[in-house]
Amino acid sequence: MTLEELQALAARHQIQLHELRDSLRLEADEEEKEKLTKETLEPDFWGDPGRAQSVQKRIAFLNKKRKRFEDLLAQNEDIGVMLDLASEEDDASMLKEAQESVRDWERAYDSLRLETLFTGEHDAMNAIVSLHAGAGGTEAQDWAGLLFRMYTRWAERHEFDVEVLDLLDGEEAGIKTVSFRIAGPNAYGYLRSENGVHRLVRISPFDSSGRRHTSFASCEVLPELDDTIEINIDPDELKVDTFRASGAGGQHVNKTSSAVRLTHIPTGLVVTCQNERSQLQNKETAMRMLKSRLYLLARQHQLERIEDLKGEVFDNAWGSQIRSYVFCPYTMVKDHRTNFETGDVDSVMDGDIDSFINAWLVLDAKEHGAGQDLTLKKEG
Repeated sequence: MTLEELQALAARHQIQLHELRDSLRLEADEEEKEKLTKETLEPDFWGDPGRAQSVQKRIAFLNKKRKRFEDLLAQNEDIGVMLDLASEEDDASMLKEAQESVRDWERAYDSLRLETLFTGEHDAMNAIVSLHAGAGGTEAQDWAGLLFRMYTRWAERHEFDVEVLDLLDGEEAGIKTVSFRIAGPNAYGYLRSENGVHRLVRISPFDSSGRRHTSFASCEVLPELDDTIEINIDPDELKVDTFRASGAGGQHVNKTSSAVRLTHIPTGLVVTCQNERSQLQNKETAMRMLKSRLYLLARQHQLERIEDLKGEVFDNAWGSQIRSYVFCPYTMVKDHRTNFETGDVDSVMDGDIDSFINAWLVLDAKEHGAGQDLTLKKEG
């Protein structure tokens, strides 16, 4: 790029920063932070450790968000200075350095700009992700295992916490089903784009004939609801089963008689948790998972009350796949909703899925309008 083109970019970036400041609602963030900070000074603040930890994490997130914006401001000013010096001294090396800085700035800007799309009611919440292997035996179970690794690697890249809630290993390899919590700012806002069926095409390592196989796995993403949303479930409509936890080598779960399975009789929804150390803790976690599923199920069917789900039959049906991962005869990962694709399959399977998430967020905002959401009374 020429000096004039870079200078024009820097000027345009300044305008973008002013627009971004308004979209990020930084002034509202400051008011929220001030309120939360006052809460930390209350004498009984540590009386509720869970709430205390949540408040501290929220303050840290708001501080980090503001710092990222301030860093963008400073970096754009530095680029302007570099361009002035490059012009005065006719320094080609400095011009090249400025061009690289512009690329870095634009990547950081795009990342922060995406946070303006997280305006859904539950986007800021943690995510509960469940993966289920489709038909196909070992090949499908191995595919579910690969997806589990992909999402945990993605979480690590974002410094999010991952906690396995329930895991059933495959018979020979992989995973039949797994549910796990990903905790971090906007975790659900990011991962709700992953909800759907994922398709794999490859030469199966489990086929001695070396034939190409197509496998499927479903991904369900739920927000981990907080205490502000009250979901009442009639105990008489709940079947509770307890059993001994199990897992390969004890790597994922505690081998104690504490696992809990909850079945919501009217809808047939089933959730299981076996990761916690006690039956009570597992039941509490399973109840949170069940409430999240019931809440979203009611929203999807545009019902105003959870109780309206009674007597309905809802199948966890396989729909058309949202994304295809092709390992052979060529390499490609393509999202069928946005048409975004890449040939770097290895990076995607190592957790580099931000480009797919970003493309979906932009498309979703265009189709539905940022901030628009279905409403549901929070009374039941």
